[in-house]
Amino acid sequence: MIYRAAIFDLDGVLADTARLHLAAWRQVAQELKRPWAEDTSENLKGLERMASLEVILGEERDQFSDREKIDLANTKNRYYQKLIRSLSPIDLLPGAGELLAWLHEKQIPIALASASKNAQAVLQALEISHYFSTIADPEQSAPKPCPDIFLAAAKGLQVEPELCVAFEDAVAGVSAIKAAQGMIAIGVGSENSLRNADYIVCSLEDFNPRDFFLSAIRAADVS
Repeated sequence: MIYRAAIFDLDGVLADTARLHLAAWRQVAQELKRPWAEDTSENLKGLERMASLEVILGEERDQFSDREKIDLANTKNRYYQKLIRSLSPIDLLPGAGELLAWLHEKQIPIALASASKNAQAVLQALEISHYFSTIADPEQSAPKPCPDIFLAAAKGLQVEPELCVAFEDAVAGVSAIKAAQGMIAIGVGSENSLRNADYIVCSLEDFNPRDFFLSAIRAADVS
């Protein structure tokens, strides 16, 4: 198989912005006097904002109106946006910068498929926005594990889904990739939780792009 494009999740794959999301949600939870359970952090992985709020509210979710929930989600976003300002290239996870640079040098198109509505600001803070040909809009996609955002990323790159390699650190994200019309899922993180992925690496440092993309480079040289 000749893979021709790479699609990345953001939080937990390219940078540890997940910790900033968690810090913002913790602040909301504290203000609501909601407990932070041992598995709360794991349960929030890969979820979009309103779904994350439902986790925070727990069994009290029905006590809040839709308007109140929107206000709480916006409050969390304001906290998160303040935390984003502290980001810099040193916050890239191991191997992320090197992999993006290699793909860019080899002219392998790159897309972002993140549930974060602040993805563009994060990419700019990390100084990697120039690597991405397209950023899929989470507002136009059903939340993961639905495959919509990965299919939108592939469409934005004008590459068929089965020719794309996608990277995720969350169970819901891996499930979304696996449902995306033959897209290959690279799980980044724990083998125990990401066993549904086609391949698993501890970090992007352990991913060898030559194993997946060299044939595409050779094909481009021939054509």
